[in-house]
Amino acid sequence: MALDTNIDLRHQVIYSIFVRNYSKEGNFEGVRRDLDRIKALGTDIIWLLPIQPSGVKNRKGSLGSPYAISDYRAINPEFGDIDDFKRLCDDIHAKGMKVIIDCVYNHTSPDSVLAREHPDWFYHKANGDFGNKVGDWSDVIDLDYSHQELWDYQIETLCMWAKYVDGFRCDVAPMVPVAFWQKAREAVAKVRPGAIWLAESGDPGFIRFLRAKGAVGGSDSELYSAFDMTYDYDIYADLRGALTGQKDYRDYIAGLNRQEGVYPENYVKAHFLENHDVLRAHGMIDDESALRAMTAFVYFMKGATLIYNGEEKGDAHHVTLFDKDPVDWSGDIDLTPLMQKMHEIKQLPIMAEGNFEAKIVRDGVFEAVYTETTAVDADREPKKLVGIFNTTGNAVAIQAKLPEGIYHNLFDGRDVQVYSDIMRVGEITIIEA
Repeated sequence: MALDTNIDLRHQVIYSIFVRNYSKEGNFEGVRRDLDRIKALGTDIIWLLPIQPSGVKNRKGSLGSPYAISDYRAINPEFGDIDDFKRLCDDIHAKGMKVIIDCVYNHTSPDSVLAREHPDWFYHKANGDFGNKVGDWSDVIDLDYSHQELWDYQIETLCMWAKYVDGFRCDVAPMVPVAFWQKAREAVAKVRPGAIWLAESGDPGFIRFLRAKGAVGGSDSELYSAFDMTYDYDIYADLRGALTGQKDYRDYIAGLNRQEGVYPENYVKAHFLENHDVLRAHGMIDDESALRAMTAFVYFMKGATLIYNGEEKGDAHHVTLFDKDPVDWSGDIDLTPLMQKMHEIKQLPIMAEGNFEAKIVRDGVFEAVYTETTAVDADREPKKLVGIFNTTGNAVAIQAKLPEGIYHNLFDGRDVQVYSDIMRVGEITIIEA
C-alpha cells in the first residue's frame, strides 16, 4: 500500500460514468446537469471513463472504444471541449465531490499521436509490426515502457490533467511497470497533493497469463506500493460464479476474508457488483429483494464502494462501449434510498478502523461483523457493528452471537429482538453491539 494512503477512503462511494451513454446528449453537459442527483445518491468521487478521443483505425463499433485513445492530451469532441470539461470539474468540486479520470497507459489506438510520432515507444511483433499481448484487443497497440522518454511523456500528461482532477483510475494497471506508477505518483503529488490512485488490478489467472507470456504482470500486493485502491478482481470470479448459479458463495466469502489478511494493514479495496466491463448486477440477480440485499452487502464491505451509472435504477442491459447505447433510466427498480442509507452508515468510524469478517449463516444469508480494534478497557468487550444480508426474500431466523435483548436496526429504524441466541431478520439488518 502507498504509505500515505488515507484509510478514510473506506468510507467513500465512487460513481462511474461513461459520458457518451450517460445522457441522450452524450456530453459533459449531460453529466453536469445531473450532478445534484448524483451527489444526493451518496457519491463522494465521480470517475469518468476516458475523456480523450478514440482512434479510427481498427475501430470497434461505429464510435470506437474509449479505451482506444488517439491523443492522451486532447478532449473527445463528442463530449465537448476543454472549457466544458473544466466547467464540469469545477461544478463537481463546488458540490463537495471529487473527480478522477481514466488513465489508459498500456496501449493506444493504432493511429494515435504517439504511434505516429514515436513508433519506437511501442511493442513490436517479430515481423516488426505493431502488436499487443492480449489477442482480442484488436483495436489497440501496446506501449513499451523500456523507453525512459515514454515515462517522461506519460508523467507530464498526468501532471497536466492533475491541474483539473483529483486523481486517476488506471486501466489494466498490472501491465504497466509498478516502478512507473510509483514515479508517477510522486510527480502528481507535487501538482495535486493527496491525489487518489485506483488500480484496475487483475485476477490471479490474468496475472499468471501475462507472466507466462513474458509480459509485465503486477499483483495486487505489488500495486499497493503505488496505489490507494485496487479492484476486487481477485475474488470477482467467485462472486460471478455464485450469482449465475455455477457455484455457491463459500469461495467468495473466503476470498473476502482473505483480503483482510494478505494485504497491507491500510489496504483499500474497491468493491463492486458491476462495472463497465462485466455483467450488470440486475442481469445476474433477477429478484429485486436479492438485488437489494447484495447491493447493501457490497456497501457494507471493508473498502470503497464502486457504482456504475444506471446501477441505481436496476438497469440490466450490458451497455456497449463501442456505439451510442444510453443508460435506461426508466426502470421500475430504484435503489436510490438504499444507496443513500448505506452511504450514511458507511461513514461510521468502525467501518474504516475495525477488523472485518464475513460468513454464511444459512443459505442466502450473509453476516459481516466489524470489531473494534483500538485499545479498549479490559473490563468491557470491544464494540461491534453487525450486518446481516438476506437474499431469500423472506424473513428468516438465524443464530445470533449477541446478548439477549432488543437492538436498533440502523438501516430501517425498526427494533430487532434477540431471544435465546435467535433473531429473526428481514432483508437488511445492521446493528451496533
